Amino acid sequence: MASSHGSSELFLDFVTEGFLHLEDKVLPAPVTWTRQVREVGRDRRTGGVHFSSVIVGPPSAIASDKAHRRPELVLRKGRPGPREAARVDVTLMGRLFSAGSAVRRRALAVLGVTLAAACAHGLFPFLRRGQDLLWGRSGDPPVLSVVEETRRLVDRAIYHTVKRDLRQRGVPSPSQLLSFSKRPEPTSRAVSRAAEIMEASVQALKTRVSGKLRRSWPPTDVLPEDVLNTVANVSGCLPYMLPPECPDTCLADKYRLITGACNNRDHPRWGASNTALARWLPPAYEDGISQPRGWNPHFLYSGFPLPPVREVTRQVIQVPNEAVTEDEQYSDLLAAWGQYIDHDIAFTPQSTSKAAFGGGADCQLTCENQNPCFPIQLPSNASGSASISCLPFYRSSAACGTGMQGAFFGNLSSANPRQQMNGLTSFLDASTVYGSSPALEKQLRNWTSAEGLLRVNTRHRDAGRAYLPFAQLTTCAPEPGPHGTTAAPCFLAGDSRASEVPALTALHTLWLREHNRLASALKALNAHWSAHTAYQEARKVVGALHQIITMRDYVPKVLGPEAFQKHVGPYEGYDPAVDPTVSNVFSTAAFRFGHATVHPLVRRLDADYQEPPGLPPLRLQDAFFRPWRLLKEGGLDPLVRGLLARPAKRQVPEQLMNEELTERLFVLGSSDGLDLASINLQRGRDHGLPGYNAWREFCGLPRLQTRADLHAAFANASIAGRIMDLYGHPDNIDVWLGGLAETFLPQARTGPLFACLIGRQMKALRDGDRFWWESSGVFTEAQRRALARHSLSRVLCDNTGLPRVPADAFRTGRFPRDFEACENIPGLNLDVWREPPPQGDACGLPDGVDNGDVVLCGETGRRMLVFSCRHGFQLQGREQVACAPHGLLRPPVCRDVNECEDATAPPCHPSARCRNTKGGFRCECTDPYVLAEDGTACVDSGRLPKASWVSIALGALLVGGLAGLTWTVVCRWAHAGRKASLCIADSGGRGTCQPGLGTRWDSNASQPAAATRGAGQDPACGSQILLCQ
Repeated sequence: MASSHGSSELFLDFVTEGFLHLEDKVLPAPVTWTRQVREVGRDRRTGGVHFSSVIVGPPSAIASDKAHRRPELVLRKGRPGPREAARVDVTLMGRLFSAGSAVRRRALAVLGVTLAAACAHGLFPFLRRGQDLLWGRSGDPPVLSVVEETRRLVDRAIYHTVKRDLRQRGVPSPSQLLSFSKRPEPTSRAVSRAAEIMEASVQALKTRVSGKLRRSWPPTDVLPEDVLNTVANVSGCLPYMLPPECPDTCLADKYRLITGACNNRDHPRWGASNTALARWLPPAYEDGISQPRGWNPHFLYSGFPLPPVREVTRQVIQVPNEAVTEDEQYSDLLAAWGQYIDHDIAFTPQSTSKAAFGGGADCQLTCENQNPCFPIQLPSNASGSASISCLPFYRSSAACGTGMQGAFFGNLSSANPRQQMNGLTSFLDASTVYGSSPALEKQLRNWTSAEGLLRVNTRHRDAGRAYLPFAQLTTCAPEPGPHGTTAAPCFLAGDSRASEVPALTALHTLWLREHNRLASALKALNAHWSAHTAYQEARKVVGALHQIITMRDYVPKVLGPEAFQKHVGPYEGYDPAVDPTVSNVFSTAAFRFGHATVHPLVRRLDADYQEPPGLPPLRLQDAFFRPWRLLKEGGLDPLVRGLLARPAKRQVPEQLMNEELTERLFVLGSSDGLDLASINLQRGRDHGLPGYNAWREFCGLPRLQTRADLHAAFANASIAGRIMDLYGHPDNIDVWLGGLAETFLPQARTGPLFACLIGRQMKALRDGDRFWWESSGVFTEAQRRALARHSLSRVLCDNTGLPRVPADAFRTGRFPRDFEACENIPGLNLDVWREPPPQGDACGLPDGVDNGDVVLCGETGRRMLVFSCRHGFQLQGREQVACAPHGLLRPPVCRDVNECEDATAPPCHPSARCRNTKGGFRCECTDPYVLAEDGTACVDSGRLPKASWVSIALGALLVGGLAGLTWTVVCRWAHAGRKASLCIADSGGRGTCQPGLGTRWDSNASQPAAATRGAGQDPACGSQILLCQ
């Protein structure tokens, strides 16, 4: 491009995008350029020449803009290419003419973007569901704000757990199945959440105060009582720490409460559900407060670190499936009954969150100890996968008011260390059938039945007999089919572990049928009974049968006759001074001896007690959480026959647990399984159980000090040597392992330590239970005699299709030699439960109570009406009323309880909306969020809302319109000043102006200048500005 004004041309180029500036000044409009141009530097990289120019114009119009100092005005020698010229055209010309409007343009742009975002926010409500909506804000005083912030952290961790579980739907992983089996019911979940909030809140308060003091909290300083009370109240723990209010009616002495509370009038929480496990010895936490044994791998015990639990499993406990020794005396049903009864009296819920409270690390992914994550570390050669260095493990939930909630911040070991919670009642009360909370009991009952029946499965029958109903929002192992797998729900029972293995499912199903059989028969005998009375009387009988079978038939076989006489002895009546609460060492260690008696195979037999071709033995890994096998593969009878006629695994010191439990626990697919032995050891350390020698001393047994002592106690030199090599000192041995390795007592299936611990617990469960079947006033003498003749064998006859059974169901028998015809097995004589109907209408018994029950009972010779309401309703009026000849003038009523108004323990997660329903509540979500499997939280479904396409179309239309309108306003406002001129002086002192831009001119200009060329003169480059020298 040639120029008539000089031999060379300098093209104005704009190197980087931004506002054009000269000497740190933004060009105003209008503006004139002088003829004076001077070089200020050269660009070594590009060869460009940098020039500056003097601006002439009103000083007020020249505004500084330091935020846009990056661009430079570059005059580059030579002919520009089309790309450079285009950049000049688009960037320089546009910005030069609008530079004076920069502030207005930015304001308009911000306004337009704000309007567009606001409209989009209104059209897409799901975009607003952020952390503030889920977690809220807090502006409370310091203590309250700490608790509220802690509550949000705990709830966020729980919420992320729920979201993860939803994302991982499909074939559940072993850790997911373990979490499901340990998932507490809603009441227990609320207690666990409150306890975690309280524990974390006190820790946060300690950290805050210590930070302000710039020193650690002194051990002698006391946390004020009002602060503790505030934390307990706001966290939701306080209601679970106060004594419950016990009913004072005639029914209170006739039927036990579903929660087990008020069994002992002086200590109403003894044995109740959702209370702390009993401690027979102080816990041995590493910090004296709550830190598990082995939390710090460098912590020394008697001069030695604790061995990794997985290493203990590999070297001492595990045995191949083919190497197991079968019990020549006892059937597989003995092992199954032990596990079933354990699930009747003990359930320690895991933490409600599977993510760390601080930082949110997923316990399935992290191998670091971050509460509640306490992973099981794997030795370098212990896993088949090089990428796996640990197995997930979650700490047990703490009981409310324990663990750093004591009086002293610095020394809590003597005040109130961490305790674990039992989610079930401690009593032998058939809570496996009826549950341990009013909410679960409500789900299990058939409220339309006049006979007080339990719910049954409406989709499947077993030759006319009932199955357990399905649980909602649960998924067990999928059922394989021709078109892939089909999701299969788990069974609903009084305990969440009913679908864990087929033997447990069989026993749960058996007692469901027995309750309904008894309730129907009792109602037929006593037509005047209400449905509630028939239900409670059948429940009372079923509970008594659980007690009889356990204490008469099961425990003596486990302990042996000598140990049973020593530790349990004969019944001498109810003793209110005995605490029946299940102990921590019993549930966490001693009663888990039964895991060593589990056979690796599930055997199913035909009517001739042979293995049919269509029902081959199943490995346990193929039976975990597969209830569909019971429904689709022969029903209950083949499974019961296998339990009766096949032996249990014998517990041998060198064959403690088979590979199905130590390598393939809860495996459903190709993933690696869990290790039950390591879980048991880790659970004992999590609970702070003292070592083996401490418990021997507790039971009056001599302490073991040397290898020779171990050899004598374990009766297996090889096992004793390996244990000593791992632990270094007998004091360090985990109590569960030490008890398993001991030599059996005569005619027993346990050694002396476990015989002591199990016997002591069973005696407490019997003597401390006001409703024990032999206790005075619980049953009549005739009823006690009838119950004493009953047996598990007869229960099998009454509820299966088996015509012959062994007289003792726990002893292995050979068919048909050792089997008795059911006609020869004594049954339960229900005639002794017959009651004469009330004479006339002297009591004025009402027809019924909406959403409640009314029961007629006698108290001190007077007939009383006792009213009660179902779960979710509250009684308004007197609970107990004396009979009146003419009826009640105003009977009490059951009013619906609005659970959604409970601010301390809200039933729904903050992410969901609570809607009150009759007798309950419902948690609802806004599309596209869906309700998680816990039924209380909302999680992202991973899709757009149902109305998303309409919303997107309308939103795009509106945003586009607003953007166009904003652009139009900006452009018009920006070009409103184009009446001004941009003139550049030439060499003759004359000025040339851009056409159509005005005529302002500085007449005093007299120095060399340049000229402008009109837009569009070069077709290849578009409009340009040429500064000609």
